Amino acid sequence: MNLLTDNPALYEVAFPDPEHTAARFVDGVVRRFGSPGRRLLDLGCGTGRDAGHLATLGYPAVGLETSPQMLDHARATYPDVEFVSGRIESFDLGATFDVITCMDSSLLYCHTNDDLARAFAACHAHLSPGGLFVAEMRNGAFFLGNDETLNRVQERTVNDLHATTRLSIDHGAQLLRRERIWRAEGEPDVVQHSAWRLLFPQELRYFLTVAGFEVLACFDAPGPRTDVPWTDGAPLHSTLSGDRLHVVARAHRKAS
Repeated sequence: MNLLTDNPALYEVAFPDPEHTAARFVDGVVRRFGSPGRRLLDLGCGTGRDAGHLATLGYPAVGLETSPQMLDHARATYPDVEFVSGRIESFDLGATFDVITCMDSSLLYCHTNDDLARAFAACHAHLSPGGLFVAEMRNGAFFLGNDETLNRVQERTVNDLHATTRLSIDHGAQLLRRERIWRAEGEPDVVQHSAWRLLFPQELRYFLTVAGFEVLACFDAPGPRTDVPWTDGAPLHSTLSGDRLHVVARAHRKAS
């Protein structure tokens, strides 16, 4: 059970994006680096809002998601966009795209090296020659030397629900683990556990190269969840020390 993915409307309240910063970031990246066309696949599309907004910008978009509740919400909210059920590490849609996006650490739900390799292979197989892969995720290198967010209780209130969250690192599995407890007056607590794979920049480059990609850019800012918003012509900050990691890669032509 995941309270937020099971309740898409609550997710939208907890993580609002009224200015569509994530979708506009994708559009800016595509225009800067170029792609052979505009057909787009959004992996881990959640409520569908990024794919829905990109569709209004001229992208024939498809969203892929595992949560049935999220899919129902996305289809009802964006009826002109196609949404399909599937997993990032094993999807097979029988179609090719010019751009594949994977935002907000969705890729990091692939916890093992085998899952990551399968995910990148599936992305390459679904991209037309020269197509772009655009991803945004937590930066494993940030957590290597920073403990400011670890083992400390973070509290927030969403509607009438109070959440306490604690993050910790499973070093052996290279996972960032999260325990979140939701409390509502008169209701039993809801305890949720989730985890993200911590990928380091060079590790990410390696997986992409092996899968048949050329890495065009790897940077920590600007981005939709950083203090530096994306603007046309903005320089890319490539210290790779921030808590967010962004990558843009181009698919090589497939072997005949």
